[in-house]
Amino acid sequence: MIEVQSTLVHEDVVRENFVCNLNKCKGACCLEGDSGAPLEAAELDILNEIYPKVKPYMTAKGIETIEKVGTYVVDFEGDYTTPCVDVNKECAYVIWENGITKCAIEKAWEEGAVDWQKPISCHLYPIRITAYPEFDVLNYDRWSICSPACSFGDELKVRVHEFLKGPLIRKYGEEWYAELENQIASPPAP
Repeated sequence: MIEVQSTLVHEDVVRENFVCNLNKCKGACCLEGDSGAPLEAAELDILNEIYPKVKPYMTAKGIETIEKVGTYVVDFEGDYTTPCVDVNKECAYVIWENGITKCAIEKAWEEGAVDWQKPISCHLYPIRITAYPEFDVLNYDRWSICSPACSFGDELKVRVHEFLKGPLIRKYGEEWYAELENQIASPPAP
């Protein structure tokens, strides 16, 4: 583990290669899984606040789901997540463009309708954060549906943390990211 401020970063985050290849996977991470995208407590009010502005970008089934269960739910593990259509299908915020899943929240953000891009867990994927009271642990989440992203990352020689530089800075700040890069360039002596 690499210690950066109040986080521990698994070595795979800086060793493994990864670049999303939406033309291959079609955004399957927004469709697959046991529950919706993990949400931080601070994001719950944001989702409630922006929903009226995001709603015009959503699918009918997504809107129906939100109107029925709310802008977020508690999953089977007791965690806050985005709701899924028909309980365990795609995220309620999913839209499709040319056969590729996209996020209605992000589309609204791109068009200036809202000033929040999307849940940080979505923006940081394939990094998953486990939050403890004193620190966060950042792990690289391996999922078979992302094998095209691994191959593409290998081809382009882009590490997970490099691919996710923007989201990591969004979450932890530029100083944190610079310290991470410093730690990688000059690892502490054993």
